[in-house]
Amino acid sequence: MPQPATVRVWDPFVRLFHWGTLALVVTAFLSDDAKTLHMVVGYGVLALVTARIVWGFVGTRHARFTDFVAGPRTIGAYLRSLLAHPRRYLGHNPAGGAMVLVLLALLVATCVTGWLSQTDRFYGDDRVSGAHSVLTTLLLIAAGLHVAGVAVASLLHRENLVRAMLTGRKLLKGTP
Repeated sequence: MPQPATVRVWDPFVRLFHWGTLALVVTAFLSDDAKTLHMVVGYGVLALVTARIVWGFVGTRHARFTDFVAGPRTIGAYLRSLLAHPRRYLGHNPAGGAMVLVLLALLVATCVTGWLSQTDRFYGDDRVSGAHSVLTTLLLIAAGLHVAGVAVASLLHRENLVRAMLTGRKLLKGTP
């Protein structure tokens, strides 16, 4: 039986960023008591996020922010369409694009507050460490929503988006 046609969507850097960030965030979360490891991993996350932001301007087509960042009306229309027949996107759909921005912002804010909490100026400042804890919680909630969104989109469009993020390839069928 012939294999369905696929097309490369996610380049190697986007996939490395995605899975590398996941591994580092899980490590940071689990190593909270091991300060040195936690800090090194936090710097690793910040380095990956910085590289991803640059790649969002100069990277391959579906990695660029111009390919997937949409306005509130487009995002709202897409979310409403989930109840009927949502349009399939080869790259991120409008809700997924918004989630990318939310996750990047939360990663940066979490890393910055973690770094600040170790500086001479803010060491022991409950406001900064409290903000770091709140941001960590928000990051975990957003990551959970991201996973739920991937599951919903995978079911609605009958495609394995986790496999697509591993291989970089998506089914060509029905793409605009």
